[in-house]
Amino acid sequence: MSRPVTGCIVMYQNDRTKLEAAIGSTLSSDLVEKLYLVDNSPTDALRDLANDDRIEYLHNPANPGFGAAHNLAIAAVLGNSRYHIVINPDVYFDAEAITSLVTFMDEHPEVGHTMPKVLYPNGDLQYLCKTNPTPFDLFARRFLPGGLQKLFAKRMAAYEYRDKDRNPAHDYDRTMFDIPYLSGCFMFLRTDTLERVGFFDERIFMYIEDADLTRRFLQVSRTAYFPGATIHHHFEKGSHRNRKLMWYSIQGAFVYFRKWGWFGR
Repeated sequence: MSRPVTGCIVMYQNDRTKLEAAIGSTLSSDLVEKLYLVDNSPTDALRDLANDDRIEYLHNPANPGFGAAHNLAIAAVLGNSRYHIVINPDVYFDAEAITSLVTFMDEHPEVGHTMPKVLYPNGDLQYLCKTNPTPFDLFARRFLPGGLQKLFAKRMAAYEYRDKDRNPAHDYDRTMFDIPYLSGCFMFLRTDTLERVGFFDERIFMYIEDADLTRRFLQVSRTAYFPGATIHHHFEKGSHRNRKLMWYSIQGAFVYFRKWGWFGR
């Protein structure tokens, strides 16, 4: 029987050590049939990382953005795999993570999109289940100084499902269903549902395309957070340090809210 999983990593002049960890983690699973490396870098200096017969390397120096680059792989895998993984270049995990996710999805055919438990390299939990964002939520997390953020601590905790004391269903130690917004660092997608949902919105260069895609999945299927599988994520928050990346995040938010509305969740 054909192996049921494909994956894609989009690269742009990334740290080679982290890339090698992400690639090696993915290919450590025998369930992975094909891994696409879509390289948006100006040169193909990273081409030598395609050193396995399961890897297909695509040099894409025009750099149309994160979602548009992933769409190249999605177009190739629709109808050719059961599950497809959108993988950040700064994650790493054991082969068992993919096995556990395949088992979970096989047992829950109503789920189209799943995210595993995500940890920092030091083992701390990343709170990556979120409600649908609002302009205020994004502005407060990015621009409000710490003192002012404390005034909205309850709202921010609810936004990131960190309010288990007030909402026991928000428990990162348990499987949670119908999450409105799952992080794009590792998106485990059922391909027949993905075919119904459509591709990443290429008007969004990067950063909030994961919120848009999760929202569209939830319109036609269930979404899930599954802590039975774990990955590690360096989570560098480039838009907090780089003005160009910050502009991409603002531009993507504008596209997102024009599409879904500026008020309410």
